[in-house]
Amino acid sequence: MRFVAVLAAMAATLIAVPALAQGGQKDKPEVRPLDGVAADTASTPIVVPADPENTWVLDLSTGGRVTIRLRPDVAPKMVTQVKTLTRRHFYDGTTFHRVIDSPENMAQGGDPKGDGTGGSDLPDVPAEFNNLPHVRGAVSAARSQDVNSANSQFFIMFGAHLGFDHDYTVFGRVTSGIEWVDKIERGEPPANPTRILHAYIAADNPPPYAAAVAAPVPAAPLLIPTTPAPAPAAKAPAPKKK
Repeated sequence: MRFVAVLAAMAATLIAVPALAQGGQKDKPEVRPLDGVAADTASTPIVVPADPENTWVLDLSTGGRVTIRLRPDVAPKMVTQVKTLTRRHFYDGTTFHRVIDSPENMAQGGDPKGDGTGGSDLPDVPAEFNNLPHVRGAVSAARSQDVNSANSQFFIMFGAHLGFDHDYTVFGRVTSGIEWVDKIERGEPPANPTRILHAYIAADNPPPYAAAVAAPVPAAPLLIPTTPAPAPAAKAPAPKKK
């Protein structure tokens, strides 16, 4: 009888083991962190650092600095043109000569003449229409009726105007300083146009922003009252010779 009891106990154990395995931890997938990454940070988004060689910096007379991410991946020719002109200091001192709210929502600049008819001595840039939308902060190439006439002029969007899409070349986007763009003086042309004090490429290590220094007003001449000199005494006529 004792032998039969032992066999019964062994049989019960063999039957119970599979049931234990089915509900145990071994059936759960093992979660492993990525190589070299802690398990609690494996899902953290990767932040892509800014590319200084393709970061355009505009110091505006409205009071601050605007940084723009250039997009050579979609508009390589226009980006090269802008970088070349910037390093020539072409944009320094130019104005935003055409600044319009709705529906166009844009500020246009980059003309050395300040009236929308000028450009640089570099060849015009062919159209590089792409899928980047004309939304707030987009930077696009201005042109004439000829789609291949972009040169130095550009415009920055205050708000969206998707009617410009696939008709003008977007080559960048404002990444900081949009509040200074919002303060650009309106008008066609503005009465007191906003100027680009300096334009830089970030890789060239631009100095900190410095506000424009107003030209000194010439002082009025100092008027010192003087006592008029006495009139010369009348001379007696010379005697006539006899």
